[in-house]
Amino acid sequence: MHYVVHCVDHEGAVEKRLAHYDAHKAYLASAPVKTVISGPLLADDNETMIGSMFVLEADSKDAVIAFNAADPFRKAGLWKSVSIHPFNKRVDNR
Repeated sequence: MHYVVHCVDHEGAVEKRLAHYDAHKAYLASAPVKTVISGPLLADDNETMIGSMFVLEADSKDAVIAFNAADPFRKAGLWKSVSIHPFNKRVDNR
């Protein structure tokens, strides 16, 4: 099953994001769920990072919740809000 994880940073958290970026990338590379696609959300200036978005493949929502809880960004308190929803992928034009 696929899941969308949408995370919005606390305001002004770019420095905190950058400080934990290497640990976050290493975690994603070794995580127990498959990342289909992920990347930072951007402000309207198309440059400033303001959050994260993931499409994950996992056996259950509980696995995705555990994945998110162990992310170094989450542990650092970067995200103001996190929403996790099942996702029915119908089109993939890659």
